[in-house]
Amino acid sequence: MSNKAEPAFASTFPAVDEAHWRKLVDHVLKGAPFEKLVGRSYDGVPIAPLYQRASEAKPVVAAHAGNWDSLARIDHPDAAAANAQALDDLENGANGLQLVFRAATGAYGFGLPPNGESLERVLESVMLETGLPIEIDAGADGCAIAAELEALLVARKIAPGEVNVQFGLDLLQEDASLCVSTALRLHKAGFKAPMLVADARRLHASGGAEAQELALALASALASLRLLEAAGLSLEVARDCLSFRLAADADQFLTLAKLRALRRLWARVEQACGLTPKPIRIHAESAWRMMTRRDPWVNLLRTTVAVFSAGLAGADRISVLPFTQALGLPDPFARRLARNTQLVLTEEANLGRVADPAAGAGGFETLTEELAQKAWALFQQAEAAGSLQAWLPALSADVATTRAARLKNIARRKDPLTGTSEFPNVHEAPVDVLIPARALIPDALFPQMRLAQDFERLRERADAMQPRPRIYLATLGTVADFTARTMFAKNVFEAGGLEALIHEDCDLVQGFKASGAQLCCLCSSDALYATGAVEAARALGAAGARLSLAGRPGELEAVLREAGVTTFIHAGCDLIETLTSALELCSAPAP
Repeated sequence: MSNKAEPAFASTFPAVDEAHWRKLVDHVLKGAPFEKLVGRSYDGVPIAPLYQRASEAKPVVAAHAGNWDSLARIDHPDAAAANAQALDDLENGANGLQLVFRAATGAYGFGLPPNGESLERVLESVMLETGLPIEIDAGADGCAIAAELEALLVARKIAPGEVNVQFGLDLLQEDASLCVSTALRLHKAGFKAPMLVADARRLHASGGAEAQELALALASALASLRLLEAAGLSLEVARDCLSFRLAADADQFLTLAKLRALRRLWARVEQACGLTPKPIRIHAESAWRMMTRRDPWVNLLRTTVAVFSAGLAGADRISVLPFTQALGLPDPFARRLARNTQLVLTEEANLGRVADPAAGAGGFETLTEELAQKAWALFQQAEAAGSLQAWLPALSADVATTRAARLKNIARRKDPLTGTSEFPNVHEAPVDVLIPARALIPDALFPQMRLAQDFERLRERADAMQPRPRIYLATLGTVADFTARTMFAKNVFEAGGLEALIHEDCDLVQGFKASGAQLCCLCSSDALYATGAVEAARALGAAGARLSLAGRPGELEAVLREAGVTTFIHAGCDLIETLTSALELCSAPAP
């Protein structure tokens, strides 16, 4: 064997600079502007296709060295069943628990009963004295649950300094003075983990943007810091009483940048307060708004990306919504998959072994900085308002605008949802849950939503119709002429629950009559539309078909409408409006 050093593999390729890359891109764009490739977040942050390496960047330091704490959600409304869940999770890989109570932001229709008896039963045989990570998510009942936990530890003769409980007191959901007095009592008793939380999940669940979420977390944390200082704690001690809680969704780039930006932003606040920055503690939970009821298996991919992003961004604690959470209370199978999502990424992929792997990557560094800038500007609006409470109505209005923009883009499939608005399955098998979904607790400022909800309502409406509504896809020409638009139309109509029947080798009118459908959509190329669509539309209309056409009509619109075509489906059209009209036609008497 030769010991002669071989040249590095990369050195065998010619060097390529950005100018060369741009030349290739311009060739592909064929005269279209380069800006066509630049996306934008809902905060208006530009997202370019390529970035230079940020060679001067430094890692963002997290508080948690190595792998994060993998928390299992405990939200069963029966305390005995919840205890069984907790013990099963801890025995099978989870290294901490998130106790979710009924009034919590993250309850999503379920949650533990908010009383001492339930808390005692849920934590039966759970060894709190070992420092097991516990995250309390109690919402408006946070202070009451904190008192019950204190009493439970006294009964078990466990010293407060032995436990690792983040109490999650949230001054946005409880009386601020009560939160502060409770935090002071817990601090004096010897609890070391944070008592107060700056929780921005409700804003994310309302459809808000990343910078809005960061600004709310910052403003809430600073308000808590000021109240603790006013109550007599030093700033050094007060900041150790705080933690943060954010949502992590399936947008890998923005989720990772968001968590990194939060650390930078809070460090800036600390410096402004005269403090030497310390790493903050962040609990990330996979996002509610991205969860779907249709084809819920895709949620496994969404939550995996969320955990991946939050883990690489240095989250200290992560919890995962099981893939059936939007359908109801998850069963043991769904809970196991949620638990294993974290185990695979920590124990097999070893994601926690590198500190801030995004450091120096131009795209992540740029997104982090620009998100931080946007969030800081919003945070300054909160400061200018004079108080957190005074600023919240304006923030709520901004979030409502962002939410409307999201829903508009989803309706037009600019933001596609796999399994819901893209590649739907009208014959999907049901998935088991322990208890069907329940109504969520209303939130006047930040009403919770899910991105898929408008399409899901259409599917539910179609499912209730017997027989299931159908649409006949009438194809013109050869397979090469109609395949693209046929598949497009099938996706469109089945996203609303209509079963799409594709015309095969037979007479169009005979095929339509045999299909049992009331609706019909013409599918072909623009060239064949120009020569055959009008004749086909008249023949199908005479047979009783209610007609649509896949594609933009262009100059043929007037004559096609005269022939009976009422709807044109194409990229960018409002599918919620189109599908609502289609279902109304299906339920109306035949002409």
